[in-house]
Amino acid sequence: MANAYAYDDKNIFARILRGEIPNDTVTETDHTLAFNDIYPQAPIHVLVIPKGAYVCADDFYANASEAELVDFARTVARITADLGIQPGQGGQGYRTLSNAGEVAVQEVPHYHLHILSGRPLGRMLQKAEDVRG
Repeated sequence: MANAYAYDDKNIFARILRGEIPNDTVTETDHTLAFNDIYPQAPIHVLVIPKGAYVCADDFYANASEAELVDFARTVARITADLGIQPGQGGQGYRTLSNAGEVAVQEVPHYHLHILSGRPLGRMLQKAEDVRG
């Protein structure tokens, strides 16, 4: 599938990948980099990014190679295991979050997955009746 997204190689994650900006690395593979968020929203807040130039989730999942896809998914699993947060392994659980585009308030135009844990995270979205008032 052709990539319909225009990638901005000046975004902060591209600069981190080029070594222009330091990061607090959690783990790194051939295709994936994971690091602690500089503005954590929970006691555990790790960002996982592919090293390839992908704008958002659908771009990554449609256009990444099988090696990139598998590496990214297994890196997420390894991080949750290493942090002891996998619910099936005695951990209390975690949330993954990815924003895509304007209405989702995607701040960095490079696909990234947030892993959050370490405290009760509450509801992800309000119930429809709460929004309507």
